[in-house]
Amino acid sequence: MQTKLIDHLFRHHSGKMVAVLTRIFGLSNLEIVEDAVQDTFIKASISWRNQIPENPEAWLTKAAKNRVLDIFRKLQSEKKQVPNFSTGIDAIAIHDLFLDSEIEDAQLRMIFTACHPQLQPKDRIAFALKTVAGFSSKEIASALLLKEETVKKRLVRARKYIQKSDITFSIPQGKELPTRIESVLEVLYLIFNEGFHSNRKEILVRKDLCGEAMRLCKLLIKNKHTSVAASYALFALMCFHAARLDTKINIDNEVLDLKNQDRSKWHFPLIQLGNVMMSKAVDLDEFSCYHYEAAIASEHLKAANFRDTDWEKILYWYECLYELQPMPSHLLTMAVVCLQLNNYIKASFYFDKINPNDLEQRSYLYYSAKSDYYAAMGKKSEAIKSIDTALEKVTNQLEKSYLEKKKKNILA
Repeated sequence: MQTKLIDHLFRHHSGKMVAVLTRIFGLSNLEIVEDAVQDTFIKASISWRNQIPENPEAWLTKAAKNRVLDIFRKLQSEKKQVPNFSTGIDAIAIHDLFLDSEIEDAQLRMIFTACHPQLQPKDRIAFALKTVAGFSSKEIASALLLKEETVKKRLVRARKYIQKSDITFSIPQGKELPTRIESVLEVLYLIFNEGFHSNRKEILVRKDLCGEAMRLCKLLIKNKHTSVAASYALFALMCFHAARLDTKINIDNEVLDLKNQDRSKWHFPLIQLGNVMMSKAVDLDEFSCYHYEAAIASEHLKAANFRDTDWEKILYWYECLYELQPMPSHLLTMAVVCLQLNNYIKASFYFDKINPNDLEQRSYLYYSAKSDYYAAMGKKSEAIKSIDTALEKVTNQLEKSYLEKKKKNILA
């Protein structure tokens, strides 16, 4: 019980503590700050052995405030540049930085720092999961299908770059904001996607990643500077997808596609929230890729059953999305939609434009869809060949079982 509580608090509280302490001591002392937060949780695990405090979060917040003075003394002894505070007005100001509104502000600053476009794209998501979401190196490695050593190198590289560069711990405004927020939204989208459709072998859905991405996106829409149309659209998209999470896998731990999901179990309050967010997202005539993806997800949610899906509308939204963001994954989905419309000529056109290798770990989806195309065209041997290639390339065990069942249906 105690270990689970500390793990839970570390996940949800460490990012806040790192953000506030970094705001006080600056990015140049980020490593010292992270070590201090780690120490605080180690102390908690020892102090709480016999009795857990009545208000664990308040205990941690108080401990974090005490760490401010510890860090201050450490930096002074090392003759490093430190903020000018100790008692009186400056000490009161530090107390104010631990107010809920200021914690959110500090976290938002940390999100923009972790997702800075000057950082290497692969480093951003690992650094965001570490500093903002409180993930350990091992958890990040597991989530992103990387070796733990690779994750550690990425984190070190990101920290070094931030400490040596002119990156500021601030929320960008004015002309700088659109580019910076684009990078932030991309990272949050990737975090959510890994949760919604995990690459891990045994787990298809990672609710913790989905929840963390939604929490961070919510911080964006609560701030007047970052509550832009794309932020609302991404949050709407997350709501629409999250509403279906509990129906993606059945009680036998088998993958269920959209056709076989129990729509009565879709979470209606999340769909409603998504609709509210979408209405805010379309207030301006600035449509992002998240607008179109949310529109597509909404079409699926509107349909009472799979047969009633408006595939023509979905194809239209995908065409708009592809025009804005030409990606092989969009071409693949457009081909799949054309199969639903029995438009095999157009499906073949889209398939021919795709190089499966461009889909990287998701290349099995191409071969799975191509097997559907061949089966529909009555080319059984080609369908079997494609599904076998998909089975060779898939990594997730649940999806492998799904494809094996699909192969049996083709053979039947």
